[in-house]
Amino acid sequence: MAVEDALKRLLALAEAAPITSTEVVPLAAAEGRVLAEDLIAGLDLPPWPNSAMDGYALRLADLAGEPLPVSQRIFAGHAPQPLQPGTCARIFTGAPLPEGADCVEMQENTESLEDGRVRFLQPLKPDQNVRPQGQETRKGEQVMLAGTRLGPIELGLAATLGHGQLTVVRRVRVAVLSTGDELVEPGLPLGPGQIYNSNRRLLVSWLQRLGCDVVDAGILPDDLALTRQCLGGLGDVDLILSTGGVSVGEADFLGAALREAGELALWKLAIKPGKPLTFGHYQGVPVIGLPGNPASTLVTFGLLTRPYLLRRQGVTDVTPLRFDMPAGFDWPKAGTRREYLRARIEQGQVRIYKNQSSGVLRSAAWAEGLVEVREGSTPKPGDSVPFIPFSELLG
Repeated sequence: MAVEDALKRLLALAEAAPITSTEVVPLAAAEGRVLAEDLIAGLDLPPWPNSAMDGYALRLADLAGEPLPVSQRIFAGHAPQPLQPGTCARIFTGAPLPEGADCVEMQENTESLEDGRVRFLQPLKPDQNVRPQGQETRKGEQVMLAGTRLGPIELGLAATLGHGQLTVVRRVRVAVLSTGDELVEPGLPLGPGQIYNSNRRLLVSWLQRLGCDVVDAGILPDDLALTRQCLGGLGDVDLILSTGGVSVGEADFLGAALREAGELALWKLAIKPGKPLTFGHYQGVPVIGLPGNPASTLVTFGLLTRPYLLRRQGVTDVTPLRFDMPAGFDWPKAGTRREYLRARIEQGQVRIYKNQSSGVLRSAAWAEGLVEVREGSTPKPGDSVPFIPFSELLG
């Protein structure tokens, strides 16, 4: 199955099982959450005309070439008096414009005289250096749509509008499990033929970055009865996410358990790394089975599972930013699958890691993102290739 078709199918499955529960959280706790309701402005922003500069506010009609006396000083956070005719007001950035004033001159274009008056050295025009009321937002305007992921900028905008709390989609509850007798948790001694479990730490950390509640189900041994027992005891979760054990090998007991108890669709994706990826259900709970090799896990989670999780929370735009860069490598052999090479930008070109094996996680630690090599293509140095930064996938 082509990558685009697999993603389209996954997103359709996500839309069929949306997370509809919401909760109200303080603004300080909303980082990374998904807005559940449109954010509507409850006030004009700015609420009144204000000065964009430190300088002097005046009525342009009063300026006839003669210096003007200063009738008041206006600081940000203070309400001014109406401007006295024939005078100017010393004003500071962000301070409300006094009634009667229609422009502001920056202090650099003025001269203060010994008698306290101010001479204006440059021609002025109406509304100069004035931020009008409602310049940014008008009361009742839709400022953010439901489904927006809330980052620092979005939270800053909500704060500007006076929102102390926001209604967000509840967190997705994801159970993470690894399969295989060969896996050992870091810090424990390795036995014969065993390796340390890197996928569990990779996925738990990544899911937490995406704002998910994670149920860490640990390592699942290669045993069908224990597999059934583990799957049945995960509790109320929205997704079971596994690594390994979902193909059709003799020791792939997770796939066997899914076939017994529900639905299993094994997708042989036209992707490299990451060909074996499974979607199914166990007792009504969606299950995504990722490949066991670390680089395969990384690529399939970032490009397929991540958008699935975001779409279940109502996020509309789940496509990561990608941009074209000149290739700094030669890829002479055309493949039949879409390939994602671990790469980074050096001197204006993307260069790939020397070892692109699906078992080499070090390649991703060295890299800054993924280069996409489409089926049948053979990029040469200088050719344009799509680059997806890890910062897009990890955030």
